[in-house]
Amino acid sequence: MDLGKMAVSINKAINTQEVAVKEKHARTCILGTHHEKGAHTFWAAVNRLPLSSNAVLCWKFCHVFHKLLRDGHPNVIKDSMRNKADLTDMSRMWGHLNEGYGKLCSIYLKLLITKMEFHIKNPRFPGNLQMSNRQLDEAGENDVNNFFQLTVEMFDYLECELNLFLGVFSSLDMSRSVSVTAAGQCRLAPLIQVILDCSHLYDYTVKLLFKLHSCLPADTLQGHRDRFQEQFKKLKSLFYRSSNLQYFKRLIQIPQLPENPPNFLRASALSEHISPVVVIPAESSSPESEHVVETEDLVDTDIPALPAAVETKFDDLFGTSAATDPFNFNNQNGMRKDDKDRLIEQLTREIQALKEELESFRLESGRLCQALRGRVNELEAELAEQSHLRMQAVGESEFLKAELDDLRRVKEDTEKEQRSLTEIEKKAQANEQRYTKLKEKYTELVQSHADLLRKNAEVTRQMTVARAAQDEVEAVRKEMQERVRAAQDTSDRQEKEQLQQLQELQRELVSSRTELDSLKVNVASSQQSSELLSTQLSTLEAEKAGLAESLTSKEAELACLGEELQRVQSSLAGERESGVKAAESLQNQLNEKESREQGLESELAAARWASVHSAVEEAERIIQDALVQIDDPAHISCTSSADYLASRCQCSLDCMDRLHSATGAFLADNTGMSELVRAVTRCGHLLGDTIVQGSATSHMVPVEQADALSESIKACGAEALALLGSMKDQGSLAAADSSKLRAALEGILASAEKLRPRGLELQQGELGDLVEQEMAATSAAVESAAARIEEMLNKSRAVDTGVKMEVNERILASCTELMQAIKELVLSSKDLQRDIVESGRGAASMKEFYAKNSRWTEGLISASKAVGWGATVMVDAADLVVQGKGKFEELMVCSHEIAASTAQLVAASKVKADKDSGNLRRLQHASRGVTQATAAVVASTKSGKSQIEEKDTMDFSSMTLTQIKRQEMDSQVLVLELETRLQKERERLGELRKKHYELAGVAEGWGQGDEGTG
Repeated sequence: MDLGKMAVSINKAINTQEVAVKEKHARTCILGTHHEKGAHTFWAAVNRLPLSSNAVLCWKFCHVFHKLLRDGHPNVIKDSMRNKADLTDMSRMWGHLNEGYGKLCSIYLKLLITKMEFHIKNPRFPGNLQMSNRQLDEAGENDVNNFFQLTVEMFDYLECELNLFLGVFSSLDMSRSVSVTAAGQCRLAPLIQVILDCSHLYDYTVKLLFKLHSCLPADTLQGHRDRFQEQFKKLKSLFYRSSNLQYFKRLIQIPQLPENPPNFLRASALSEHISPVVVIPAESSSPESEHVVETEDLVDTDIPALPAAVETKFDDLFGTSAATDPFNFNNQNGMRKDDKDRLIEQLTREIQALKEELESFRLESGRLCQALRGRVNELEAELAEQSHLRMQAVGESEFLKAELDDLRRVKEDTEKEQRSLTEIEKKAQANEQRYTKLKEKYTELVQSHADLLRKNAEVTRQMTVARAAQDEVEAVRKEMQERVRAAQDTSDRQEKEQLQQLQELQRELVSSRTELDSLKVNVASSQQSSELLSTQLSTLEAEKAGLAESLTSKEAELACLGEELQRVQSSLAGERESGVKAAESLQNQLNEKESREQGLESELAAARWASVHSAVEEAERIIQDALVQIDDPAHISCTSSADYLASRCQCSLDCMDRLHSATGAFLADNTGMSELVRAVTRCGHLLGDTIVQGSATSHMVPVEQADALSESIKACGAEALALLGSMKDQGSLAAADSSKLRAALEGILASAEKLRPRGLELQQGELGDLVEQEMAATSAAVESAAARIEEMLNKSRAVDTGVKMEVNERILASCTELMQAIKELVLSSKDLQRDIVESGRGAASMKEFYAKNSRWTEGLISASKAVGWGATVMVDAADLVVQGKGKFEELMVCSHEIAASTAQLVAASKVKADKDSGNLRRLQHASRGVTQATAAVVASTKSGKSQIEEKDTMDFSSMTLTQIKRQEMDSQVLVLELETRLQKERERLGELRKKHYELAGVAEGWGQGDEGTG
């Protein structure tokens, strides 16, 4: 559908003309909401209208909005809640006007707001309020509190509907035909929706009140009944006044309420209740499309027309033309006057006969019309019933569709959850793989770190060696420099020496020359000394040349050493630079490795904390689930023992110590994460189990102790959640205090210790004494019962006579025989127990034997108690029967109970006995005697009952067939009732026996080591 067309229809339907809203425009708006699955277009168009300035415009808006709430898409209510504040303000504003449309608009807006709130609070109710009885029961979720609240909300809803009804009628002048005017129809048109709502609300209110009266006391619902009486009177009056208006007669069939309201104090009155059905004709013209009725339209035109047969007969008798008209006397001039008089009288008589025949025809036609109207009314009622059934079927189909949609949504949600679970599992696997890879990477990094450390050590060693080599080179260089300096010093010294020698030689040469000059005179005489001096001079010159050559070689050697020194220095500088570069690269690699290690350490620490946080959250969910479980109504049937609860509490306290130590270890070194995770998980499970077992144990103890235990359990759960909440934050983990939780667990443990059965607290020495005491008490009870029976027998012989004395003697004699048989059985049981103790105790004492076999001992105690109690109860029942105040059935039941108790005593006695024991054979013989005596008591009781009861003679001779059939039906009903009652009593007896067994087990400590919660 085009949204523009819907906007145009909204503007046409909501205008300022004081006429009723046209049905076609309202229908277009309704279809538009279903097309767009909401009311966005409607509110977008309405928000542009001046509703606060024109009362007629606001009134017609309320009418259209009411139709949308009833018949529009379900999302209309949700989309309209956004404008609730605006509607409230508008209602408050129009409420300041005390007359005209202003007051009506204020009441109508309050009604619409109440309707929206009701449907939002109760989403199971559709906008048109059409529901089946099953859907109505499901709306209250079978909870009496929900039905009580729902009834109050329906009263408020119906009160707003009635206020609008009264407001419209009080604003109209009912002395005039206002329902046929345009202004009157504008005010009356919305009441059709009000009538539809009121019929459903009245029906549901009646059904809910009957349901509440079946569950709650009548005094509690007195306010409901008073409020219903008031609204019933108003609604009945308004329906009656509306049904008399001409405007509603063609548009809607208004139901009539019963003369008196239903009697809710009588449950059978619900079957007399008839749900009011409002019928809207399928082809009825809308009030908006009708013109104003004119005055002549109000004239009664229901007078039946003259039947055609009568007219034809009249024409056959008198003719239709003027020529044959008997009253045309122009052609009868020759007729005598007497003939005319006779003819006139004859015609008058015929006319009178025709009138009478016509009157009879009219009466017959009226009767036929009345019968046809009745048939039409019946058919209309049937049609209304079929329409109501069809609407119920449509409602049920819609409900089933809604349930199917819910199931589909639940299935989709389940599939989504399954997919999300699969994704979570995949993520968990990916995280596990990632963790494995990180672990492997971490191992590789650790290995590489170790390799780098080894390389660093090698480089350091190489650098040390290089430094040592450099030091050696430096030492060599210094040595070479010292050698060079020494060589230079030597050469200088030698040069000096040579210079000195040269100078000396020069001086000697000068002296020699001087001497030569001095000796030239004596050349001849000194020839030999001159030749000697020349030889010495050549020798000195040769030495001088050798010294010069050695000096040149030393200088060349010194130059070579300098070049070698420079080459060594350059190589050392290159090695130093390469060593520095290698050290820098190694340092960079080491820094990168340390940064990666820090990142991995941070990721590993985050992963460890995430594991701890997940474990804490899981433990928190476990405890929350346990707290939710103890509030579940299905948990009421679960039971547990105080011993098991105490064991759970002790385990929880031990786990708290482990959790405390694991928390301290994790805070000291976060690598100890696994121990903390295990401790948190175990604590969560143990605390949840303690909470559940505590709640189950509270179902087996008295109310006051159960309330105290429940409060302790809830306090323990709250403290556990508080402790886990503080452990979820890494900053507050160190400040987490478990002392309050420990105190709560100790309180639960103390309560469990108090609730432990008394039989479990017996010391070893007390069991033997208790067995002897119970057996003695049983013997005393049997002796006392026999004495009382003998006393009753003597009293009956002195008082009773005839059949009654015979019956009493027979019953008391059989009871005496039963007591004697029980006495023999108890004595045989004592002898057999003495044999068992003597044969099984060895060197131990009797009390030690009983303490060692505590379960068997407790069985003997329980059986002895049952036998003594049964004897006492049977004597009391026999006393009442003898006095005529008791029932024979009670005596028979007591006999059967004694037989069961003695069978229990026999079973408990012979469980440890030797098969060939003589006392065991005597015990079995005594047991058969008790069985025979019990059968004798039952037989004598039945015989006495048949003798005393008077049998009514069944005389059916004076009864008719109908009376016999009536008596037969009554007998069948009575037989069915008795069979149903018998079945219920048998089921009740079975449940009582189960409960008796459970209580006896708890009291005697049979299941003290068993676990479970039922």
